Parts: sequence; structure tokens; C-alpha cells
Amino acid sequence: MAARGVAEAELQPGAGGAAPLATACAPGAAASQGLTGTTRDYRDPAGADLLARTQAFEAWRQQRATHGHWPYSRALHAAPATETEITDAAGLPARGVNFASQDYLSLATSDTLKHAAIDAIHRFGVHSAGSSAVLGNTTESLALEAELANFLQMPFVTLYPTGWAAGYGVTKGLVRPNDYVVLDALAHNCLMEGAYAATRKVSLFRHLDHQHLRQLLARIRAHDRDNAILVITEGLFSMDADVPDLAATQAACREHRATLVVDVAHDLGALGPGGTGSLGVQGLLGRVDLVMGSFSKTFGSNGGFVASREASVKQFLKVYSPSNTFSNALSPAQAAVVRAALAVVRSDRGQQLRQQLMANIEALRSALQAQGLTVMGEPSPIVPVLVGEEAVARRAARLLPGHGVLANQVEFPAVPQGQARFRLQAMAGHGLEQARRAAAGVGAAIASARQA
Repeated sequence: MAARGVAEAELQPGAGGAAPLATACAPGAAASQGLTGTTRDYRDPAGADLLARTQAFEAWRQQRATHGHWPYSRALHAAPATETEITDAAGLPARGVNFASQDYLSLATSDTLKHAAIDAIHRFGVHSAGSSAVLGNTTESLALEAELANFLQMPFVTLYPTGWAAGYGVTKGLVRPNDYVVLDALAHNCLMEGAYAATRKVSLFRHLDHQHLRQLLARIRAHDRDNAILVITEGLFSMDADVPDLAATQAACREHRATLVVDVAHDLGALGPGGTGSLGVQGLLGRVDLVMGSFSKTFGSNGGFVASREASVKQFLKVYSPSNTFSNALSPAQAAVVRAALAVVRSDRGQQLRQQLMANIEALRSALQAQGLTVMGEPSPIVPVLVGEEAVARRAARLLPGHGVLANQVEFPAVPQGQARFRLQAMAGHGLEQARRAAAGVGAAIASARQA
């Protein structure tokens, strides 16, 4: 699950996550059905036996899975198409319209990407067989770096084996213990983990609040003008589907000699002029300090990248960013797939797919609102539907496959407690009828769960 690192209300440095509950799963019928408790309750077990102390979590997880309330670890039986088949954590099958997969332009199942992968496998085999620091690069990955650099108008690109590795690696690679990291409070887990791994001098600013960011930066610079500050935000936030004022954020960084990195995992390729995402929409393409992103949402592959304007940054990351230096490079097939996807994104066909995607997004949001549901954020491939209580969301998630809909339930600590939701993820390949069917199914499941 692509979860953020902290709950919105928690802004103190050093927290590393949302506030723990005072009690774990309470006794009674609700507990036996797995309707109470959260993963946070079991995150920090005590005891000398490192392995045995995992058992309390597993007992609670089993309760939830047995009663159909464990929303994770499902498995596809077929491609992540707009209709697909899965099994849940208890091994029960389900089939339905698929709003649970991240394939925004519906490229992962396209013949274009399949043929690119097959051709690369014939030419290079199936494995890069090394880190990019040694002999893991291929002509495919070098070409991908150059094409991404041109697309992003940032001449130097460093590739990573996953998007998570890129988010972790850019911070851990550049920041040192005397430096500072200041993040939007809803930044992704990989960015949070990288920050806390790099330095103890971590601050969180209120979500999308660039004035609060300015205050934190001014406070740091009032007593330390010698060490570096890295500021982190996202082009599109993955749980609330909202977008920051990137120009204001960049201006705050310039004022206080801070460096800005923008995570474009969810918007690049799927939104904005020519697929350039929020940076393109806000006229900042090629103008922010660092851009990192993932290939797993729009580009049909695992992998990630960091783009910069200086050759020195690229070379420094290749040596000092551990998730680059000590991980195997992208396979040739993965690099070829991303290149093929990027070519589609930049083509007339890509523009048509983005138009289809936005039509589906707007249809889905309208149909959900017609059901009386609260739809969060701005129109984007991420369509969050607020439910509220965790128990209600868990009951609704159990009922949802029976309505022929596959979607992801999200709860604390990935989102603040009491703000559980479904995160629907639209694709260009969806039809308007599928959007209406999904909305009806979500509405019916939530209504039944609230009456239980």
C-alpha cells in the first residue's frame, strides 16, 4: 500500500509516524471480528524473543482476515485491467470493475509495452545483473535517462530500482546529520523514512501550508546559516488527491537558501500539458531544484528517478545514495517498457488517453457525489471517498466485492484516525458505465456498513 508516513495532526519533529493508540484491540464481539485496533498498535512490540513477539499482530491480522476485514495482500489472477479477478487475504475469489490498480493511462496491458519488454528480453536477457554503479546500466537505461531529462527539462537523471528507493535515496544520499529536512506533513513514507535516516533535524509543516513552511525555514536560518535544508513536497498527494502551490513553496526555499524536491509519482504522465503533471500546470517545468518520481503509476513498470540540473548531483547520488549504489539496476525490460510508455505519454495518443482519463475521473466523482458520498481532493486519477470510522470502512470493504467493485480501503496510520476512506484509482481504459457501476457499489457498501 502506498501510504504516507504520518497523520496530518502530527507535526513535531522526530515523530516518524502518527500517534499511537493508548490501547490495542479491545475484547468483545467487535474485536473478534477485527473491527477494532490498528497496525500502529502492534508496530513496536516488546520482549526478548524477536520472532515470538510478532505473534500478537498475526493473531489480530488473522481475526480481520477471517472476517473479511483485512484489506491488504490481495492477489491478481489476471492482468490489472479495468475488470479483473483477485483473491483476498483469506483466499476467497472476487471479480469486479477494477479501481484498485495504479495504471492511470492503461498502458500496463498495452501491446506497445508488451512488445517493448519482449524485444528487450531477446536482446539483453531478463536481468541487469548489477548495480548501476558497476555494470548494471544498459543502452536502454542510458537512453531512458536522456529521454526523461529532455521531458522534464532537467539535464541529469539518476535511475532507481523502485519509486520508494528514489524517494528514500534522494534524501539519504544528499542530507547529512547536521543538515535539516522540512517535509509536508503528508509526504509519502519513502520520503519520511529517508529524512529520519539522514538526520534527526526533521520538521513537518502543515499540509499545503507554505506560510508555515516559511516560519519553519526562518526559525532554522535564525540560528544556523551554515548547514543545508532540504524541503520536500509532492505534485499530487496520494491520499487526499490535492496539490500544493509549488511556486510559493519554491519562493520560500529561495528566500531561505533551501533546496526543494518535488515528488511527481502520481501526476507525471497522467496530468498536465503534455503529461508534465503539476510542474507543467504551474509553469515550473525545469525550474525546481530536484524532481523525483516513480514509473509504477503511469509508465507500466517498477522503477524511479531523481532529476537535477547539475551533473555533480547525479554523480554524487550514484555513489552516496544507498538505494541506488547497493541495489541492482532496472532490468533491461523495465527500462524499455518505461521508454515505450514515455513515448506514448508525449504523443498525440498520450493526449487522447489523458482526455479519456479525465472524462472517467469526472464521471466517477460526479457519480459518487450523486450517491451522497464525500469525494476528496481535486480531479485526478486518485479519487478518495471519505468514510470516517475505521469499523464502518472495514465492513464496507468486506461488502464491496459483492457489489462487483474492487477498490482499496485506507485507514490509520496511513490517514488520520477517524478519516478512513476508499481510494479509487481511475484508468483511461475505464468506461463511463464502469464509473457509474463503481459509484453505485461503493455507495451501497458504505450505506449497508453504516446500518450494521
